[in-house]
Amino acid sequence: MIRRPLVLALACALAAPPVILAQSSAHGPLRFEISFPSSTRGEPATGRVFVMITRNSKTEPRLQLNQVDGIPFFGRDVDNLTPGAAAVIDDSDLGFPIDHLRDIPAGDYYVQAFVNIYSEFRRADGHVVWMHDDQWEGQRWETSPGNLYSQVQRMHLDAASGYRIQLVADQKIPPVAVPPDTDSVKRLKFQSPMLTKFWGRPIYLGATVLLPRDYTKETMAYPVLYSQGHFSLDAPLKLDESKEIYQQWMRDDFPRMIVVTFQHPNPYFDDSYAVNSANVGPYGDAIMQELIPEIERRFRIIREPYARLLDGGSTGGWESLALQLFHPDFFGGTWTYCPDPVTFEVYEGVDIYKDENAFYKQHEWYRVPTANIRDTFGEAQLTVQQKLRFELVNGSKGRSGHQMDIWSAVFGPVGQDGFFAPLIDPLTGAIHHEVAAYWKEHYDLLNFVQRNWFTLGPKILDKLRIYTGDMDTFQLDKGVVLMEQWMRKTADPHYAGYFLYGDRKPHCWTGPGSQAERLREMAEFILRHKPEDARTPWWRY
Repeated sequence: MIRRPLVLALACALAAPPVILAQSSAHGPLRFEISFPSSTRGEPATGRVFVMITRNSKTEPRLQLNQVDGIPFFGRDVDNLTPGAAAVIDDSDLGFPIDHLRDIPAGDYYVQAFVNIYSEFRRADGHVVWMHDDQWEGQRWETSPGNLYSQVQRMHLDAASGYRIQLVADQKIPPVAVPPDTDSVKRLKFQSPMLTKFWGRPIYLGATVLLPRDYTKETMAYPVLYSQGHFSLDAPLKLDESKEIYQQWMRDDFPRMIVVTFQHPNPYFDDSYAVNSANVGPYGDAIMQELIPEIERRFRIIREPYARLLDGGSTGGWESLALQLFHPDFFGGTWTYCPDPVTFEVYEGVDIYKDENAFYKQHEWYRVPTANIRDTFGEAQLTVQQKLRFELVNGSKGRSGHQMDIWSAVFGPVGQDGFFAPLIDPLTGAIHHEVAAYWKEHYDLLNFVQRNWFTLGPKILDKLRIYTGDMDTFQLDKGVVLMEQWMRKTADPHYAGYFLYGDRKPHCWTGPGSQAERLREMAEFILRHKPEDARTPWWRY
């Protein structure tokens, strides 16, 4: 669910002072004018401009954005902004965590402007939308190739005096450097016919494949672990010679298997959640009918359910569980860690079916703000209202590239404007219960299991292993508890699943034992479930 923040060195020394065109009298205008030169981009830009303000000069302001303890930033949409023309951010624009420019205390700050470029998508459903076209960075606008930013400026801001400041976004982010293949790590990327047809622009799928020791010297086929998670071009298992898992991976007595991570960024997020969606497109079909067959064609994989395993944490936890439940005859078992909400009765603090407003819990005589992020002592660090405000400043119409927006895009119906129909009004917190009903019918995993248990139950016996900390940072453990409570009561067949909780562990707890021990556990699971006549040359045990 959560994505690791990028921490990079400040790209360059502080540039020349900004152009301050006017210093007005008390309570004067507060205005940033953002432009880009034709030498940086020769054509107009439709997208969103930002101003970011920080006291910290250790990294560029664009790399300090965060929903918890992040810096103030402000955004505004622009349409067809020509080179040299100025887009304005002023006191009327929304900000986070500071509401307006006038709320910035007088002082000295480091300031940076940014332009996030959108592209036109003429979708197959007839809607035309402008969104950020991922450049294989994982839908991170602050580091996306082709986006523009200004050099960092140090300046004095005083809302009482007013200011009008020009910032020029004359820097362009370069293309992503894809790591080279090695003997054991291979990468593939191809244009998806299904997704390209849906979005009306080229859309790509990819995978990074970790091969076992001596793969090139053997002719055997291997079991495969499809390991789910956020977009990354790193080696699966983050395998390198400095890690303990590498030493185990290279041992003669360690089970040989292939580990695969998927890349499926889209205009809403760095990950599609591996299901078909009215807003995001037929990613479930594309992964099952295009990506996995291509992987299994290129590499020697045992093409049998008992030898296809799943795992993943957070976003990848939800995906690994959903793939197992939606395709029970294709996959042989899942190790699911800290999954995103498996039921929307507990949607990061909100019960979307019963609550009337996501921003607070209504008691008879008083209201309590709904907590979203907490520490392992239960202390709130961010409310639902603050989280939605953070995403709204990142992007209007669900174009933030962040968590609540992708959930609405994946789980929700299409709105009249071609973007998703929101579950929650980001300004008032009102819950749209007709949208909640759509979520429940299509993507509430607990509801899916309950409705389909008679046919699904026999197919998933011994296939579900779910782990979570009981103080999950995003309260995701609550949905897991509800699923376990229901499964304990199942009949015809009875299958309680396997659930394990880490005592006061936060997001994303993956259970006891090392990574190597977990892979051995998976290999032993395959041995127990293989056909009697299946040979196992991939492990000398």
